[in-house]
Amino acid sequence: MSILNVYVTSENNSTELRLSKASTIDNIKIKLEPITGISPSFQQLQLLHDGTFVTSLEGHAPETMLGAFPIENYWTIHVIDTNPSRVKGQYNDVSLVEKFELADDEYEKRSDSVLAFKKRNNLGRFNDNTSDTSSVASQNRGFEEAAKNIKVGDRCEVDVGGVSLKRRGTVRFIGLTEFQTGIWVGVQYDEPLGKNDGSMQGVRYFTCPPKYGSFVRPDKVQTGDFPEEDLFSDEDM
Repeated sequence: MSILNVYVTSENNSTELRLSKASTIDNIKIKLEPITGISPSFQQLQLLHDGTFVTSLEGHAPETMLGAFPIENYWTIHVIDTNPSRVKGQYNDVSLVEKFELADDEYEKRSDSVLAFKKRNNLGRFNDNTSDTSSVASQNRGFEEAAKNIKVGDRCEVDVGGVSLKRRGTVRFIGLTEFQTGIWVGVQYDEPLGKNDGSMQGVRYFTCPPKYGSFVRPDKVQTGDFPEEDLFSDEDM
């Protein structure tokens, strides 16, 4: 099975996606809906190469496979929203959103706010023991110990919250950062499940496509024989 890395663009966003040449147009549109926010029935797909229009994926049978078109790695599938009722810029124009404002004194009276939570749990500026750094130092020593078993280039599995939320990728960075103390591991995920491109707060620690990079603590990283998962094993062929 041939797998392609393609760019997906729309009015609202752009990302990188892996698609099988055996994927049908119908199946591709279903996959693109959570990425673009456009219903499959209103998607018009265009194939671009270096920003130049190549062909349209419209006018073909829904079961036509991606491999039937002249497409190569890192070409672009551009998604046009044909919904006549849509409001242009509705997803990224903040001027269309009615703002809710609350006076400071009213906010402090609320019992369901972040401020109230911090007060109840003695967090942040409400913590009388913020000067005690012993627990932080102990935690950082644990991170350093866990990092000894990790090398740049290792395949890994990252625990982001339970067995069903493990993500696979490749270690791209290990070390100290400017955004927070202690050892961090930079991982390039196999899929666009990350939060960055290897940079944080204007500082680059490694390079990968947007939304493929993430920084995690060493104790969340398990290295070993973790091949890329076949995401298309359940597709109809």
